[in-house]
Amino acid sequence: MKIVALAGGVGGAKLAHGLAQTLPPEDLTIIVNTGDDFEHLGLYISPDLDTVCYTLAGLANPDTGWGRVNETWQAISNIEKLGGQSWFHLGDQDLATHLERTRRLKEGQCLSEITRDFCKAWGIHHAVIPMSDNPIRTIVNTDEGELAFQEYFVHRRCEPRVKGFRFDGADKAQPTPGVREAIRSADAIVICPSNPWVSIAPILAVPGLRSKIEAKPIAAVSPIIGGQAVKGPAAKMYRELGIEPSALAVAKQYNGLVSHFVMDHIDSQLESDIRSLNMQTLIINTLMKTPDDRRQLAEDVLNFIGTNR
Repeated sequence: MKIVALAGGVGGAKLAHGLAQTLPPEDLTIIVNTGDDFEHLGLYISPDLDTVCYTLAGLANPDTGWGRVNETWQAISNIEKLGGQSWFHLGDQDLATHLERTRRLKEGQCLSEITRDFCKAWGIHHAVIPMSDNPIRTIVNTDEGELAFQEYFVHRRCEPRVKGFRFDGADKAQPTPGVREAIRSADAIVICPSNPWVSIAPILAVPGLRSKIEAKPIAAVSPIIGGQAVKGPAAKMYRELGIEPSALAVAKQYNGLVSHFVMDHIDSQLESDIRSLNMQTLIINTLMKTPDDRRQLAEDVLNFIGTNR
Protein backbone atom coordinates (compact mmCIF):
# COMPACT_ATOMS: atom_id res chain seq x y z
CA MET A 1 0.00 0.00 0.00
CA LYS A 2 1.43 3.37 -1.06
CA ILE A 3 1.11 6.13 1.51
CA VAL A 4 1.62 9.88 1.51
CA ALA A 5 2.09 11.31 5.00
CA LEU A 6 1.63 14.99 5.87
CA ALA A 7 3.89 15.99 8.74
CA GLY A 8 5.35 18.79 10.78
CA GLY A 9 6.75 19.14 14.27
CA VAL A 10 7.83 16.48 16.74
CA GLY A 11 4.59 14.46 16.70
CA GLY A 12 4.56 14.36 12.93
CA ALA A 13 8.21 13.34 12.83
CA LYS A 14 7.61 10.48 15.26
CA LEU A 15 4.77 8.94 13.25
CA ALA A 16 6.71 9.51 10.02
CA HIS A 17 9.50 7.48 11.62
CA GLY A 18 7.03 4.74 12.53
CA LEU A 19 5.72 4.65 8.98
CA ALA A 20 9.28 4.49 7.65
CA GLN A 21 9.94 1.49 9.91
CA THR A 22 6.85 -0.21 8.50
CA LEU A 23 6.83 0.64 4.78
CA PRO A 24 9.54 0.18 2.15
CA PRO A 25 10.97 3.38 0.63
CA GLU A 26 9.00 3.02 -2.60
CA ASP A 27 5.71 2.98 -0.67
CA LEU A 28 6.09 6.10 1.50
CA THR A 29 6.40 9.79 0.70
CA ILE A 30 6.49 12.34 3.52
CA ILE A 31 5.36 15.86 2.65
CA VAL A 32 6.62 18.32 5.24
CA ASN A 33 5.41 21.75 6.30
CA THR A 34 7.72 24.65 5.42
CA GLY A 35 5.47 27.43 6.71
CA ASP A 36 7.72 27.89 9.74
CA ASP A 37 10.90 28.29 7.66
CA PHE A 38 12.67 31.58 8.27
CA GLU A 39 15.98 33.39 7.98
CA HIS A 40 18.05 33.93 11.09
CA LEU A 41 21.65 35.12 11.44
CA GLY A 42 21.73 35.20 7.64
CA LEU A 43 20.84 31.50 7.43
CA TYR A 44 17.83 29.75 5.90
CA ILE A 45 16.34 27.50 8.58
CA SER A 46 13.74 24.77 7.97
CA PRO A 47 12.70 23.57 11.45
CA ASP A 48 10.05 21.02 10.47
CA LEU A 49 12.08 19.57 7.61
CA ASP A 50 15.08 19.18 9.89
CA THR A 51 13.05 17.63 12.71
CA VAL A 52 11.57 15.05 10.34
CA CYS A 53 14.92 14.28 8.72
CA TYR A 54 16.89 14.08 11.97
CA THR A 55 14.24 11.75 13.40
CA LEU A 56 14.24 9.45 10.38
CA ALA A 57 18.04 9.37 10.42
CA GLY A 58 18.26 8.59 14.14
CA LEU A 59 20.02 11.91 14.74
CA ALA A 60 17.33 13.73 16.74
CA ASN A 61 17.75 14.70 20.36
CA PRO A 62 15.66 12.08 22.19
CA ASP A 63 14.92 14.45 25.09
CA THR A 64 13.52 17.37 23.08
CA GLY A 65 12.49 15.65 19.85
CA TRP A 66 14.12 18.48 17.89
CA GLY A 67 17.73 19.38 17.23
CA ARG A 68 20.63 16.94 17.15
CA VAL A 69 21.66 14.27 19.63
CA ASN A 70 24.95 14.92 21.47
CA GLU A 71 24.81 18.54 20.38
CA THR A 72 27.28 21.23 21.44
CA TRP A 73 26.61 24.97 21.66
CA GLN A 74 29.92 26.75 21.16
CA ALA A 75 28.86 28.92 18.22
CA ILE A 76 25.62 30.25 19.72
CA SER A 77 27.32 30.85 23.09
CA ASN A 78 29.93 33.00 21.43
CA ILE A 79 27.34 34.81 19.33
CA GLU A 80 25.57 35.70 22.58
CA LYS A 81 28.83 36.95 24.13
CA LEU A 82 29.30 39.21 21.12
CA GLY A 83 25.84 40.67 21.56
CA GLY A 84 24.19 38.78 18.71
CA GLN A 85 20.71 37.27 18.64
CA SER A 86 20.67 34.01 20.56
CA TRP A 87 16.94 33.44 21.19
CA PHE A 88 16.81 30.73 18.51
CA HIS A 89 19.27 28.14 19.80
CA LEU A 90 21.33 26.69 16.99
CA GLY A 91 23.57 23.79 17.97
CA ASP A 92 26.92 23.37 16.27
CA GLN A 93 25.94 20.27 14.28
CA ASP A 94 22.61 21.84 13.36
CA LEU A 95 24.42 24.98 12.28
CA ALA A 96 26.28 22.99 9.63
CA THR A 97 22.93 21.96 8.10
CA HIS A 98 21.80 25.59 7.82
CA LEU A 99 25.11 26.81 6.48
CA GLU A 100 25.18 24.29 3.67
CA ARG A 101 21.48 24.71 2.86
CA THR A 102 21.90 28.49 2.66
CA ARG A 103 24.98 28.22 0.47
CA ARG A 104 23.17 26.01 -2.01
CA LEU A 105 20.02 28.12 -2.04
CA LYS A 106 22.12 31.19 -2.86
CA GLU A 107 23.59 29.25 -5.78
CA GLY A 108 20.08 28.87 -7.14
CA GLN A 109 19.33 25.30 -6.10
CA CYS A 110 15.81 24.51 -4.85
CA LEU A 111 14.87 23.38 -1.36
CA SER A 112 13.54 20.00 -2.51
CA GLU A 113 16.77 19.18 -4.34
CA ILE A 114 18.86 20.13 -1.31
CA THR A 115 16.61 18.10 1.01
CA ARG A 116 16.94 15.07 -1.23
CA ASP A 117 20.73 15.29 -1.12
CA PHE A 118 20.75 15.80 2.65
CA CYS A 119 18.56 12.73 3.10
CA LYS A 120 20.99 10.69 1.02
CA ALA A 121 23.90 11.91 3.14
CA TRP A 122 22.04 11.02 6.35
CA GLY A 123 21.07 7.55 5.12
CA ILE A 124 17.35 8.29 4.73
CA HIS A 125 15.89 6.12 1.99
CA HIS A 126 12.25 7.27 2.11
CA ALA A 127 11.22 10.36 0.17
CA VAL A 128 11.01 13.53 2.26
CA ILE A 129 9.62 16.45 0.26
CA PRO A 130 9.02 20.06 1.35
CA MET A 131 5.45 21.07 0.53
CA SER A 132 6.67 23.76 -1.88
CA ASP A 133 9.91 25.19 -3.20
CA ASN A 134 8.23 28.60 -3.08
CA PRO A 135 8.38 30.58 0.17
CA ILE A 136 5.27 30.28 2.34
CA ARG A 137 5.38 31.92 5.75
CA THR A 138 3.00 31.25 8.63
CA ILE A 139 1.92 34.52 10.24
CA VAL A 140 0.21 34.43 13.63
CA ASN A 141 -2.39 37.12 14.29
CA THR A 142 -2.22 37.90 18.02
CA ASP A 143 -3.50 40.44 20.51
CA GLU A 144 -0.16 42.16 20.00
CA GLY A 145 -0.43 42.25 16.21
CA GLU A 146 0.89 39.93 13.53
CA LEU A 147 3.99 37.90 14.36
CA ALA A 148 6.13 35.66 12.17
CA PHE A 149 5.73 32.11 13.44
CA GLN A 150 9.19 31.67 14.98
CA GLU A 151 8.91 35.07 16.64
CA TYR A 152 5.66 33.89 18.24
CA PHE A 153 6.71 30.30 18.90
CA VAL A 154 10.32 30.57 20.05
CA HIS A 155 11.16 34.19 20.80
CA ARG A 156 7.83 35.01 22.50
CA ARG A 157 7.31 31.42 23.76
CA CYS A 158 3.69 31.37 22.54
CA GLU A 159 2.74 33.99 25.13
CA PRO A 160 0.69 36.39 22.93
CA ARG A 161 -2.97 35.43 22.60
CA VAL A 162 -3.80 33.90 19.21
CA LYS A 163 -6.55 35.41 17.06
CA GLY A 164 -5.91 33.65 13.74
CA PHE A 165 -3.40 32.64 11.11
CA ARG A 166 -2.49 33.38 7.53
CA PHE A 167 0.01 31.77 5.19
CA ASP A 168 1.83 34.49 3.35
CA GLY A 169 2.75 33.50 -0.20
CA ALA A 170 0.57 30.40 -0.31
CA ASP A 171 -1.67 31.80 -3.04
CA LYS A 172 1.31 32.10 -5.39
CA ALA A 173 3.03 28.84 -4.48
CA GLN A 174 3.18 25.58 -6.37
CA PRO A 175 3.48 22.07 -4.94
CA THR A 176 7.02 20.75 -5.02
CA PRO A 177 7.86 18.56 -8.05
CA GLY A 178 7.04 15.01 -7.04
CA VAL A 179 4.17 15.94 -4.72
CA ARG A 180 1.43 15.61 -7.34
CA GLU A 181 2.75 12.27 -8.59
CA ALA A 182 3.12 10.91 -5.05
CA ILE A 183 -0.47 11.83 -4.24
CA ARG A 184 -1.77 10.51 -7.57
CA SER A 185 -0.20 7.10 -7.00
CA ALA A 186 -1.02 6.91 -3.27
CA ASP A 187 -3.58 4.45 -1.97
CA ALA A 188 -4.21 6.59 1.11
CA ILE A 189 -3.10 9.72 2.95
CA VAL A 190 -2.03 9.84 6.59
CA ILE A 191 -2.21 13.15 8.45
CA CYS A 192 0.29 12.77 11.27
CA PRO A 193 -0.42 14.03 14.82
CA SER A 194 0.91 17.48 13.98
CA ASN A 195 -0.57 20.83 14.98
CA PRO A 196 -3.60 21.28 12.69
CA TRP A 197 -3.31 25.07 12.73
CA VAL A 198 0.35 25.62 11.91
CA SER A 199 1.75 22.30 10.65
CA ILE A 200 -1.04 20.79 8.53
CA ALA A 201 -3.04 23.86 7.45
CA PRO A 202 -0.04 25.41 5.62
CA ILE A 203 0.38 22.21 3.60
CA LEU A 204 -3.31 22.20 2.69
CA ALA A 205 -3.04 25.88 1.71
CA VAL A 206 -0.72 25.09 -1.22
CA PRO A 207 -2.95 25.60 -4.27
CA GLY A 208 -4.29 22.35 -5.71
CA LEU A 209 -2.91 20.13 -2.98
CA ARG A 210 -6.09 19.75 -0.91
CA SER A 211 -8.21 18.97 -3.95
CA LYS A 212 -5.80 16.21 -4.94
CA ILE A 213 -5.71 14.48 -1.58
CA GLU A 214 -9.42 14.73 -0.77
CA ALA A 215 -10.20 12.10 -3.42
CA LYS A 216 -8.18 9.58 -1.38
CA PRO A 217 -8.97 7.79 1.89
CA ILE A 218 -7.45 10.01 4.57
CA ALA A 219 -6.61 8.96 8.12
CA ALA A 220 -5.80 11.65 10.68
CA VAL A 221 -4.23 10.98 14.07
CA SER A 222 -5.28 13.42 16.79
CA PRO A 223 -2.45 15.44 18.35
CA ILE A 224 -4.76 16.24 21.28
CA ILE A 225 -5.01 13.59 24.01
CA GLY A 226 -7.25 14.18 26.99
CA GLY A 227 -7.68 17.83 26.06
CA GLN A 228 -3.95 18.50 25.99
CA ALA A 229 -1.35 18.69 23.25
CA VAL A 230 1.40 16.12 23.67
CA LYS A 231 3.88 18.83 22.68
CA GLY A 232 3.52 22.39 21.47
CA PRO A 233 0.82 25.09 21.61
CA ALA A 234 -2.07 23.41 19.76
CA ALA A 235 -4.35 23.19 22.83
CA LYS A 236 -3.59 26.81 23.76
CA MET A 237 -4.44 27.88 20.22
CA TYR A 238 -7.81 26.10 20.32
CA ARG A 239 -8.72 27.74 23.64
CA GLU A 240 -7.76 31.22 22.50
CA LEU A 241 -9.81 30.78 19.35
CA GLY A 242 -12.83 29.90 21.48
CA ILE A 243 -12.71 26.14 20.90
CA GLU A 244 -12.44 23.60 23.69
CA PRO A 245 -9.35 21.52 22.82
CA SER A 246 -10.17 17.85 22.30
CA ALA A 247 -9.93 15.05 19.79
CA LEU A 248 -13.44 16.06 18.74
CA ALA A 249 -12.25 19.60 18.01
CA VAL A 250 -9.51 18.17 15.78
CA ALA A 251 -12.02 15.94 14.00
CA LYS A 252 -14.33 18.91 13.39
CA GLN A 253 -11.42 20.89 11.96
CA TYR A 254 -10.79 18.06 9.47
CA ASN A 255 -14.50 17.51 8.77
CA GLY A 256 -15.18 17.09 5.06
CA LEU A 257 -11.60 16.01 4.39
CA VAL A 258 -10.81 13.07 6.66
CA SER A 259 -12.53 9.70 6.32
CA HIS A 260 -10.71 7.83 9.13
CA PHE A 261 -9.93 9.29 12.55
CA VAL A 262 -7.52 7.85 15.10
CA MET A 263 -7.64 8.85 18.77
CA ASP A 264 -6.30 7.72 22.10
CA HIS A 265 -8.12 5.41 24.56
CA ILE A 266 -8.47 8.31 26.99
CA ASP A 267 -10.83 10.02 24.53
CA SER A 268 -13.08 7.03 23.84
CA GLN A 269 -16.15 8.88 25.16
CA LEU A 270 -15.92 11.17 22.11
CA GLU A 271 -16.20 8.34 19.58
CA SER A 272 -19.94 8.64 18.88
CA ASP A 273 -19.67 12.40 18.28
CA ILE A 274 -16.77 11.88 15.90
CA ARG A 275 -18.60 9.10 14.08
CA SER A 276 -21.48 11.52 13.57
CA LEU A 277 -19.09 13.52 11.37
CA ASN A 278 -19.13 10.59 8.94
CA MET A 279 -15.69 9.42 10.03
CA GLN A 280 -14.66 5.88 10.81
CA THR A 281 -12.86 5.75 14.14
CA LEU A 282 -10.01 3.80 15.70
CA ILE A 283 -9.31 3.97 19.43
CA ILE A 284 -5.79 2.88 20.35
CA ASN A 285 -2.72 4.08 22.22
CA THR A 286 -1.47 7.11 20.30
CA LEU A 287 1.19 8.33 22.74
CA MET A 288 4.58 7.57 21.19
CA LYS A 289 7.15 7.29 23.99
CA THR A 290 9.48 4.82 22.24
CA PRO A 291 10.44 3.83 18.69
CA ASP A 292 8.37 0.68 19.20
CA ASP A 293 5.35 2.86 20.01
CA ARG A 294 5.90 4.73 16.75
CA ARG A 295 6.02 1.54 14.73
CA GLN A 296 2.97 0.09 16.48
CA LEU A 297 0.92 3.24 15.87
CA ALA A 298 1.97 3.24 12.22
CA GLU A 299 0.98 -0.41 11.82
CA ASP A 300 -2.38 0.22 13.50
CA VAL A 301 -3.11 3.23 11.29
CA LEU A 302 -2.15 1.36 8.12
CA ASN A 303 -4.24 -1.65 9.06
CA PHE A 304 -7.19 0.62 9.89
CA ILE A 305 -7.16 2.51 6.63
CA GLY A 306 -6.11 -0.50 4.58
CA THR A 307 -8.99 -2.72 5.67
CA ASN A 308 -11.58 0.08 5.61
CA ARG A 309 -10.86 1.73 2.29
